Amino acid sequence: MSEKYKIEFENIELEVEISTDKGYVPAYEIRFPKLDEGTKAVYMELKNRLVTELEISSTGHETTDSFKENFRKKAEKELAKLIPNLPENTKNYLLSLLVQEMLGLGRIELLLKDPNLEEIVVNSAMDGLNVYHKKYGWVKTNIIIEREEDILNYASIIARSIGKQVNILNPLLDAHLPSGDRVNATLYPISNQGNTMTIRKFRRDPWTIIDFIQNKTLSVEVAAFLWFAIQYELNILISGGTGTGKTSFLTTVLSFMPANQRIISIEDTREIKLPDFLHWVPMVTRMANQEGKGEITMLDLLINSLRMRPDRIILGEVRRAREAEVLFEAMHTGHSICATIHADTALQTYRRLTSPPISVPESLVEAVDVFVVMFRDRRKGIRRLYEIAEVLPQFGRDVGGEKINLLYRWDSTTDKLEPYHESKKAVSKLEMLLGLNRQEINDELKKREKVLEYMLKNNIRNVNEVGKITSTYMKNPDEILKLI
Repeated sequence: MSEKYKIEFENIELEVEISTDKGYVPAYEIRFPKLDEGTKAVYMELKNRLVTELEISSTGHETTDSFKENFRKKAEKELAKLIPNLPENTKNYLLSLLVQEMLGLGRIELLLKDPNLEEIVVNSAMDGLNVYHKKYGWVKTNIIIEREEDILNYASIIARSIGKQVNILNPLLDAHLPSGDRVNATLYPISNQGNTMTIRKFRRDPWTIIDFIQNKTLSVEVAAFLWFAIQYELNILISGGTGTGKTSFLTTVLSFMPANQRIISIEDTREIKLPDFLHWVPMVTRMANQEGKGEITMLDLLINSLRMRPDRIILGEVRRAREAEVLFEAMHTGHSICATIHADTALQTYRRLTSPPISVPESLVEAVDVFVVMFRDRRKGIRRLYEIAEVLPQFGRDVGGEKINLLYRWDSTTDKLEPYHESKKAVSKLEMLLGLNRQEINDELKKREKVLEYMLKNNIRNVNEVGKITSTYMKNPDEILKLI
């Protein structure tokens, strides 16, 4: 059994074939143009000529488009001297491959062009690259990096582009590509079978809440509830395991924030993308230099953000006790907070926050209004919103002392997010803030469901288009309802 599709690389179409019957794991093969021995020899000659002329500075300018374009023009002139009448397709392929091998990530660049891939992994030289495919999971490719020095060179190019170094003294690299894809590299002997690279790809076209409704991650009803909760500044914590889509989901619901509020986001690596018209200041951490100076931690940025008059603070991930303490103190001082954390259920999220090493006092954790838990079913290859819950204050708990009140829970048999319990805290807070009763809130939620269903029906899913409709509704609901 096999599947074929095409990817575009530098105006060249290359065919990909995935076979599931050639071994224990599926095989992922890119069909490269066939070159005769003479053309291969010319390519190596061209490469050797340009190596002697190429001076790559330590500033990382080799990653800029202008530098690559100038290098390509020089290579094209040299190629014309060596083979004057080379077919256009072959010439474009050779030039593109040359630019990527000498200034980029070689044939890894081809994999970056495949929108079906989520992860690209280099385990060592001479071991075929592995990739995580959205449909097939882990598959083995026919791309091999033959020398450990090449893996080190690719890692160095990425490091220089963001002002870092990776070498024997600094064998670990956590960085990102200009496209936003996240890169981790480790060098031998820390990884004792060879140098490694792991690239986590991010969508070029950001997810929106409409995409998540279409693929059944959540329902229209739940999306309307989260829209209402985020607009009126409830504090929300999104949890889940690795690869469950926490950050992607966080990004989609952040577009429900009003356009007239100042948003500060704090991340280790830029992953969040919000609509262009929002008042948004993205901030990222920085590692120390070789002398151990210049480090800017998430805690530094979090404390500094409180001096920037934020209406909303977005934290990429809660990891340490001090970060969590400052974050929860910010909630208690009236700032609206959204963040992510690793935990598999709402109850586990609560326990992780209140237990070592984070150890946030129970009274502070009660400042979280809504827990959203993401889940990934690896067998079925689906991601779902697993639970929505709220933390009950001590005085509001039942005789049994339950801390967590589940509002919605995913049912695997029906593949639906089903209502579980009535809200005792979140909706009560909205009633108090807005001066509405529960029936009026339910009526408002039904109107928002209509807006979401309208976008779903008309396939309005671009991040800016969705953001404009939701923002217009928040400012003038009658205008959107009339449009519908």
